[in-house]
Amino acid sequence: MNNDSLTPPLLPPATLGMLGGGQLGRFFVAAAHEMGYRVWVLDPDPHSPAGRIADRHLCADYNDAAALAVIAEGCAAVTTEFENVPAATLDHLARFVPVRPSASAVGVCQNRILEKSFLAEHGLPHGEFAVIRNEMDLADVPDTLFPAILKVARFGYDGKGQSTVADRGEALAAFRQCSGEACVLEKRLTLDCEVSVVLARDQAGTVRAFPVAENRHRAGILDVSLVPARVAPALAEEAVALAGQIAEKLAYVGVMAVEFFVVDGRLRVNEMAPRPHNSGHYTLDACVASQYEQQVRALCGLPLESGAVHSAAAMVNVLGDLWFAHDTASAQEPDWGQLFAVPALKLHLYGKHQARRGRKMGHFTALAPLEDAEGALHAALSARTAIGIG
Repeated sequence: MNNDSLTPPLLPPATLGMLGGGQLGRFFVAAAHEMGYRVWVLDPDPHSPAGRIADRHLCADYNDAAALAVIAEGCAAVTTEFENVPAATLDHLARFVPVRPSASAVGVCQNRILEKSFLAEHGLPHGEFAVIRNEMDLADVPDTLFPAILKVARFGYDGKGQSTVADRGEALAAFRQCSGEACVLEKRLTLDCEVSVVLARDQAGTVRAFPVAENRHRAGILDVSLVPARVAPALAEEAVALAGQIAEKLAYVGVMAVEFFVVDGRLRVNEMAPRPHNSGHYTLDACVASQYEQQVRALCGLPLESGAVHSAAAMVNVLGDLWFAHDTASAQEPDWGQLFAVPALKLHLYGKHQARRGRKMGHFTALAPLEDAEGALHAALSARTAIGIG
């Protein structure tokens, strides 16, 4: 039985299920609570940030039959904050309760081979790539694909599972380190910049997109996002349109993000994320409704908000490295007073149990009048330096 229908909309105080207990799930729980819903979180981490504030935390694996039975029995609808939740788990739960986004949509986004093939099949702009399942596949790759980036097809994020390779020999060595995992080899592109679109889509196909964000990464992890992006209006409109096309072709219901490379003034789809996104954190402070409120609305069949922005915003990720800035051997709480002293700056800490280098521990967003994106960026980068982010 397929229960993917909600007529009339699901209203408070219904109980919603969240698969995944990280910071994205935590923000969802907070948004749902503010709207009057209850939330149960399924996550195997006993210290999960979302689980700590949820009405109930089921500490179990995503394929735990007993835990899934509890979710199916006690929740009116289910969503996810983590693309690596097994698609089979989503498919199983969809037999009992509405699950948004669907297992099929998440399945495309969580496998780079399926993702790249989806883009190619639908004529969406993307960079040159090759599927690598064995060493013979590498032998058939044209020399023009190098230099390239070898990425494992599954479970890679924030730069994990990726290797930059200059030639076929380096690619072969990197592939051998992947323990037989299928990979995608992507031609390395010279970028003008990187941008992303976060949008919400409901069951009727209505799409509400947030403004395009301009993103800067360090070591494969998002460092700074700026809104509005400093790109031509026509390119921003095209990015929103392409993201909408992707959501439509996936029959997507929920919040998703599409990351783009800008190469010689033209867009290339990099990745799709079937969930709220790090580059959409700015929506918490700069928009009429956050991406997390939109996620609740899409899940529950409520009318979507507009996605309108009222301020320029520059978001900076705060990684666990900051806790070791003064003592490389032991973690020390940073001096948050340096950030609280900055006008129109909003700090969000995720409540994670332990700081680790490279771990996302929080973020802050500097706000400015909508026409002053450069002012927001300057304030954010100055605060970034003051707090000690290198």
